Order: sequence, then structure tokens, then C-alpha cells
Amino acid sequence: WFVFFFSVALGQIGNFLAYTAVPTVLVTPLGALGVPFGSILASYLLKEKLNILGKLGCLLSCAGSVVLIIHSPKSESVTTQAELEEKLTNPVFVGYLCIVLLMLLLLIFWIAPAHGPTNIMVYISICSLLGSFTVPSTKGIGLAAQDIFHNNPSSQRALYLCLVLLAVLGCSIIIQFRYINKALECFDSSVFGAIYYVVFTTLVLLASAILFREWSNVGVVDFLGMACGFTTVSIGIVLIQVFKEFNFNIGDLNKPNMKTD
Repeated sequence: WFVFFFSVALGQIGNFLAYTAVPTVLVTPLGALGVPFGSILASYLLKEKLNILGKLGCLLSCAGSVVLIIHSPKSESVTTQAELEEKLTNPVFVGYLCIVLLMLLLLIFWIAPAHGPTNIMVYISICSLLGSFTVPSTKGIGLAAQDIFHNNPSSQRALYLCLVLLAVLGCSIIIQFRYINKALECFDSSVFGAIYYVVFTTLVLLASAILFREWSNVGVVDFLGMACGFTTVSIGIVLIQVFKEFNFNIGDLNKPNMKTD
């Protein structure tokens, strides 16, 4: 238990540091690498079966991650608290937040009670839209925390900003956990995990692009490269998660087809 708790805590600390050090458009998609690595370790340590489709999914996830790293933005667009405050008050981002909040209200109070248990996209949409707050808040906390312990006039503003972002982060995580548990009670965890990764990552990248403008310095070639890399990673995750129960291996390809009249 202690090793598990320590590993999870260490992983979350590393994830937090990553969001404060490199662009979000790189960190969020690469979070999927935990799936193939976990599957490989489980096949060796826990003797869980990893079929040929799962192995192909691991290969595709790693290959797509390499493409993402090559074509990702090379520098941060927001590096100080002042720049963060300016981005948070930008009318475009405020408008985006209003749209997200309206959609969440409709999903939580109207659509989810009626269609949540029968439509997997309802719970996935709620959790993914909340990701629009989770990841930018995490990155914002890291930027604001840099000025909290400095003896300057901006340290007080940084403290208030950090507390607000912490409150937003905490609320969004709690609500996400609630609806993830609801989804796992109604739907297959493998299917939910694969679809959730794709939708969550897409909406987080959209929110980060609007807030941090990380795509502003990305050329056409790099944009297409990142799109191809993300698509490759997503296909790999689907192969690992959705088809992991299939009893299929490379030896089946050598079996002759038995036809009957």
C-alpha cells in the first residue's frame, strides 16, 4: 500500500512540475504513455495477457509520442504571473469559459439525469469539459507560486490568484471523480478509458490553446505533425484498451482456414 501511494504521489508531483516547465500541448497527450507502460509491466509482473493488438497499440503510442515531441512548441508562451493574469482576463478566454460553464450546467442538471446511464458520451463530456479547468489551473498555480514567496508588491496578488486556482482545481477534480465513478458503474472501463482520453485531451488542448496561445508559434508542418502524432497515440490507446480481451495472437495468422461445404 505504501509503495502504491508513494508512486501515485510521485507521479502527480512530476505531472505538476511538467505542466509548469513545458507547453501543455506536449504534456497532456504524453500522459497516455502510462497506458502502454502499465500494460507492458502488467504482462511481465502480473502475468496479464497482452495480445498482438495490444503490442501494436504500445508501439503506436510510443511512435506517436516521439512525433509529438519532435513537433511540439519549443518555448513557453506564458512565463510570468502578469502574463497569466492578462491571459485569464482576455475576452476570448472569458467567452470560452462562459460557453463551457453553460454546457456543463445543461449536461449535469438536464441531460445527465435522463441520458447519462445509457449514453457514454454524457459522462465523458462532463469530465472532459471539466478538464478545461483542471489542466490550465494546474499550470497557472505553478506560475503564480513562483511569486508568492518573493518580497514584492505582486506577491499578495499571486497568493490570491493561487488560492482561486486551487479552489477551481479542487472543485473540478471532485466533480470529475464523481462522474467517472458513475460512468464506470454503467459502462465498460476499457471503452470508457479509450474514449475519455481522446475527448479529454482534445478539449484540454483547445482550452490551453485559447488561454496560453501555445499554437501561435507553431508552423503548418509542426501543426500537422502534432495532429498526426496525437492521432497515432489515440489509435494505440484504443487498441490497448478496447481490444485487450480479444484472444488473438500472431500464431493465429499461421492457421489454415478450414472451409466446409
